[in-house]
Amino acid sequence: MTYNHFHDNPLQNRIEHTIDRLLDVGRGVPIGPLRAHRFGHDDHDHDGDDAEADILAQFAEQAEDLHERVVHEHGLFVAEFLGATGAGKTRLIERLIERAPEDETIGVIVGDVAGEDDATRFRERGAQVANVNTGKECHLDPEFVERGLSELDLEALDTLYIENVGNMVCPADFPLGAQARVLVVSTTEGDDVVRKHPLLFQTCDATVINKTDIADAVGSDLDLMESDVGDISPEMPVFRTDAEHGNGVEDLRTFLNKRGHAHAHDHEGDVSKVAGHEQGHDGGHTHEHGEQTHTHD
Repeated sequence: MTYNHFHDNPLQNRIEHTIDRLLDVGRGVPIGPLRAHRFGHDDHDHDGDDAEADILAQFAEQAEDLHERVVHEHGLFVAEFLGATGAGKTRLIERLIERAPEDETIGVIVGDVAGEDDATRFRERGAQVANVNTGKECHLDPEFVERGLSELDLEALDTLYIENVGNMVCPADFPLGAQARVLVVSTTEGDDVVRKHPLLFQTCDATVINKTDIADAVGSDLDLMESDVGDISPEMPVFRTDAEHGNGVEDLRTFLNKRGHAHAHDHEGDVSKVAGHEQGHDGGHTHEHGEQTHTHD
């Protein structure tokens, strides 16, 4: 089923206020302290004005609720993929699905302004799919994700991928409750794409530089792109991939698997489904994250 969302959001004015502030980055206004909502971290301070802080806090609370229910109660590993239209998010998720163990059941929530093209591709690879059309909205938010979840059998899933709407600005302040936010950029966007969108990089957990096979043809400097990521978010792991031909995807898959196992927090004796395998865990709740190593293809 495809959900469509074309009505006005009652919080639209305040959302627009937030987006205006994000756009200040492009006008040279300093972005200030990190306001990321990366689950497993304690970054919940909002330094903007009251309206912005209120709207960010509301979406963060909704995302926390999603995280608790989907990750903790159902034991899923959830990874969100962000990036511009054409960066290669869909192809990258396809490659991850193809490399999954046979006993791993995967679901995908696909966010697109319109159409079912990406959803169809994932269905052809055997994934459970919920297609969410956002209409005039430029990003997914927790409400959209909830609609997608209603179409999936969470009890049957091990892994959930969320493909956000193709946009490099709007999703920054709208967390979706995932353990990992993966930002995909392409060499075809130019090697200045990273420094043009600093806020989105700050709110993500890993960067994929995709379409490395045509970097020379489009005149993009891979080392410069990675260096820019390091300047904006020094601890962020960077993966270089050619998703079209599958190169570098295994390194990303390994990172996501480690992230899922490290994030598992079940009570003693409970069983968690992580990366397609059931595994018991001791102790209470942890939010540790695996090693963040820069990986090159």
